[in-house]
Parts: sequence; structure tokens; C-alpha cells
Amino acid sequence: MASFHILVGAGDHAADPTVRSIAPADLADALKKGWDDFTAMPSHAVFLCVIYPAIGILVAALTLGYAFVPLLFPAAAGFALLGPFAALGLYELSRRREAGLEVSAVDAFEVLRSPSIGAIVALGLVLAVIFVVWMATANAIYTAYFGYGAPEAIGQFVHDLFFTRAGWSLILVGNAVGLVFAIGAYLISVVSFPLLLDREVGAVVAMLTSLRLVVRNPLTMALWGVIIAALLVIGTIPLFLGLAVVLPVLGHATWHLYRKAVVADQSPRADFRPPPAGRHHVADFPVSLFKRTED
Repeated sequence: MASFHILVGAGDHAADPTVRSIAPADLADALKKGWDDFTAMPSHAVFLCVIYPAIGILVAALTLGYAFVPLLFPAAAGFALLGPFAALGLYELSRRREAGLEVSAVDAFEVLRSPSIGAIVALGLVLAVIFVVWMATANAIYTAYFGYGAPEAIGQFVHDLFFTRAGWSLILVGNAVGLVFAIGAYLISVVSFPLLLDREVGAVVAMLTSLRLVVRNPLTMALWGVIIAALLVIGTIPLFLGLAVVLPVLGHATWHLYRKAVVADQSPRADFRPPPAGRHHVADFPVSLFKRTED
């Protein structure tokens, strides 16, 4: 029975969420509201604390050899597949601010007490499997064109990639296959996690709702995907500093896009819960970044 609720939610007889028609103007408004949330609840320092250690680990791995170099771009692109799951805390912060509640950084961890946590984890595992399969596929594509040996140097790899027929074939085939993986992940997750935080609908219902939203609004949702990709690329240009702004703004904006695009009033609502008394989280560190009104 628990597994059944993880898949379809607690409301066994509730109607499926309704998806609305949306226009590019709704995307612009969602981004504006996402920016408003970010300026009211700045989390850039938190993202810097995550982004730069990750980059440091990557640089350290590169110094140990060049075997990982061919997978550098697939890994960077593939992490976007996990973005909807990674932004869970941002959805929760936007949800609370929209409801008029006081918000602090600690509240991002309230997702761990969500009634839908089982479905959230299940859907997160689906995205993780897609990421792992993508990495294995990217490695297989590279091996098909360049064999099993690691590049002798980064310069040699760049030369082979851009100045040989095999390199251009790798670029074209790799990007085409990567696009298929990206579209697949996008179809099932574009609003799934915000819906699971807001309503007890189950993982399957959430994925199908995302799919129905894209099918009903193909051009608008394709534009949203292009906007996400473009902003992520722009965020990486100034030494990845831009991601500390781009990532939270996109996370908050996704919540507002969900609110515009999906009506799930007939499904049980995930009520806000008071924080456990006497408990503190490691997330207390950036609380001072958020404005908080004292009674």
C-alpha cells in the first residue's frame, strides 16, 4: 500500500491535476517572480559554497590523468538532468513566501518532512538513472570514434575533437543523443517536483502531469527549455560565478511556472508544518542572508 501511494498519491479517487494553456508572457512573468524571490531570499552564497568545491574536485580529478577529459562536457551537460531535483529547497522557499509565511534558509530542509518525500525520492532516482545511462552512452560514443585509450593531453584532445572527421562526428552524434536524453528528462520532470511538494499526487501522476503540460503547450514549453539551457550557458561564462544567480532564479521561477500551469485543487494539499522544537540544522549557517521579521 505504501508503494501504491508513492506512485499515485494519497487521494485514491482524486482527479488528475488540470494543465492550463500558457504563453511566452507567462514564462517572462515566472522569471520575474523568480528574480523577486531571489532578491528577497538571496541564496547566492549557498550556491557558491556548492559550485566551487565541485569545480575544485573536478580540477583535482583532471590533474590525476586525462581519462575523464572526454566525459567533461557530457557530465556538465548531464548535471542539468538532475537540476529539477536539486532545486527542491528553492521550490519550498517560494511556496512558503507565496503563502505569506516567514522564510529562512532552514525552511528549505522542510522538503525532508514532506508527505510526498517517498514519491520525491522515487522520481529523483529516475533522474539519477537517466544521468548514469547518459554518461555510459556518452562514453560508448567516444569509444566508438576514438577507442578505449585516454587522450595523451588536453591540447591533443581539443585538436582531435575540432580538426578531425571523427571529432566532428562525435560532436554531432553526442549532441543529438544528449538532446534525446534531455528531452526525456524534461518531459517527466519540468513541473513534477513542485507538484509533489504542493500536493500528494504520487510520482507517476506528477510525471504524467509534466508530460501533459508539454503536450498541451509544445512551443511554449520548448521555449522554456531553450531559456533554461541559455541561462545555464551564460551562467558558466564568468568563471561559473553566474550560476550562483542563475540556478536559484531558475529554481524559484519553476515554482511560479508550476503555479501558472497546473491546477491540482482536488488532490490533498501538503500542509505547512511547524519546525520541530529544539532541533537545529547545519543550514542555520546562511540564515542571516535572509530577511526575517521578529515578532
